[in-house]
Amino acid sequence: MAEHIYKFEIAMSCGGCSGAVERVLNKLEGVKSHKVSLDTQTAEVVAAESLDFNTVLEKIKKTGKTVKSAEADGQVMAV
Repeated sequence: MAEHIYKFEIAMSCGGCSGAVERVLNKLEGVKSHKVSLDTQTAEVVAAESLDFNTVLEKIKKTGKTVKSAEADGQVMAV
């Protein structure tokens, strides 16, 4: 089964910010693994083929954090 790699640049100012992003990704069905970095202001998500980019983007946006840019499988995506 194929999988997707989604990368997001997210404005996060503290550990609480990155923790909020971690929590929504932990709960999202179809996320195989993820890495959220406060230092680099990024989140990288390895997702099942069935989990589309916009679903992940909307979940991250619901944390109230600003998504500055994103990629889906190496393609730049609109945020």
